[in-house]
Amino acid sequence: MTDTPARLLSLLSLLQTPREWPGSELAHRLGVSPRTIRRDIERLRDLGYPVEATLGAEGGYRLVAGAAMPPLLLDDEEAVAIAVGLRAGAGHAIEGVEEASVRALAKLEQVLPSRLRHRVGALQSATIALTRGDGASVDPRTLTTMASAVAGPERLRFAYRAKDGAESRRLVEPYRLVSTGSRWYLVAYDLDREDWRTFRVDRVEEAFATGARFAPRELPMEAEEFVRRGLNGRGTCPVEVTFAAEPAVLPPWLRDHAQACGDGRARVRFESGDAHEWLAVRLALSGVPFTVQAPPALVEAARTLGAQLTSAAGAGAP
Repeated sequence: MTDTPARLLSLLSLLQTPREWPGSELAHRLGVSPRTIRRDIERLRDLGYPVEATLGAEGGYRLVAGAAMPPLLLDDEEAVAIAVGLRAGAGHAIEGVEEASVRALAKLEQVLPSRLRHRVGALQSATIALTRGDGASVDPRTLTTMASAVAGPERLRFAYRAKDGAESRRLVEPYRLVSTGSRWYLVAYDLDREDWRTFRVDRVEEAFATGARFAPRELPMEAEEFVRRGLNGRGTCPVEVTFAAEPAVLPPWLRDHAQACGDGRARVRFESGDAHEWLAVRLALSGVPFTVQAPPALVEAARTLGAQLTSAAGAGAP
């Protein structure tokens, strides 16, 4: 194989198989001399691929973990599996990985051959995933279109259905995608209304980037805070909850706000714009016994949820 770039890609594909490759076997597979293999290994190292060599009569090479993740080569089945997994993570807002899923999915789908894109779409349409909360989910293609427009940046057009059912067409300058763990929101500057707006992504249809570039405007606050203030017309409120466990046991979204009490308990304080009923459900899903100190509306929501679950369990339940 005399084409150096093609040979390097073939060599990299072999090394990404989790095994040690003798230099003679790599040379035989690629149709070159062991000396050429050694030079190609050095080229890969220069590109950031951590290739480890072992000594001995035969000698061998293997790809190891490095300080940074270099580009990967995927076969068709691997690419389809990853794309489907990323769509699940992005479309149903799996907590902790949703935003990274959208970024990775946008990159992957940009380079997927059409035949693989068709396979991913067919598999996605033939499967159903259970959702939580109100079951709101989004089309991952809508998310990747929006993510690409934010990164562009490019103006975005889409059809939107408001809370009261009113339908409209929007032309916006997308700023950020924000996930609350249960829903996706797009923060954008609405050109027709000449103001910043928050759009629920599950109410968006027919989204497409127009190709028109723009200079991003400055949002007067963090995108996350803008979404919190817009949820149900409310601002945020301080929440204080005590859990009967150390901070390390709590889910990440709680652990980041937790302080150890010194007696095996953890006190969590944070600002929330979520509906109190939904927040009570999220706290219960942590699986750790807890007591709500504030706000009073959340105390009442937790009490109501507990009574409803106790009633649903029935009088004969242990």
